Amino acid sequence: MSTFFYMLLAFVVGVLVGWFIWGRLRGELDSLRGDLDRAKSERDRFRADSDRLSGELDACSRARADLERKLRDAPASSAKAGTDKASAPAPAALLSTPAAAKSSPTKSSSAKSAPAKSAPAKSAAAKPATAKTAASAPKKAPAPKKAAASKAASGKADNLRRLIGIGPVNEKLLKGQGVTTYAQIAAWTDADVKRIEEVLNFDGRIAREKWIEQAKLLAAGDEAEFARRFPTAGTASNT
Repeated sequence: MSTFFYMLLAFVVGVLVGWFIWGRLRGELDSLRGDLDRAKSERDRFRADSDRLSGELDACSRARADLERKLRDAPASSAKAGTDKASAPAPAALLSTPAAAKSSPTKSSSAKSAPAKSAPAKSAAAKPATAKTAASAPKKAPAPKKAAASKAASGKADNLRRLIGIGPVNEKLLKGQGVTTYAQIAAWTDADVKRIEEVLNFDGRIAREKWIEQAKLLAAGDEAEFARRFPTAGTASNT
């Protein structure tokens, strides 16, 4: 009885151990199957990538072959185009160029001879024109000093100190500029006034003291009008 019990117990234990081992082995087997499936999928993906890359490589090879063929054909086609262009007939305009070139020297020689003939006339016309221009150009006003000197040489010197604003110093400076008469002062222009004021170190004094108006009255001999308009002339406050 006890032997049967031990044999049954051993059988149960063996079944349990076998079931446990089988479970473990089955789990590892499923794991291996999963790894195998993953490996197969990776292999399929790599195979697809390989096929795609092979197709791209073939396309690149064909494009390279086409490009090399075009490069080989390009020199031949350019040489053929140059030969055709060289053998093409020249246009009518180019054919007529030599005739025009032959006639052009005659025209150019006549054109050259024409200016040669007209050159003296032109220079002759230029000389009278220059002379006319010089004659029509405004003459420079002679320096007041020279005019004054000529007038002083031809006439008697006036007493310039009768004019208001002219004292001994100014009279001496004016005589140094050749101004000795009333008529000379009466004939002064704006340029003369500016030059005299620079010499006398004045600034608008001639206009303020009316030297030109005084000189005009004295040069005309209008003593009464001069005395009426300039009553302080000839007095101690003259300068």
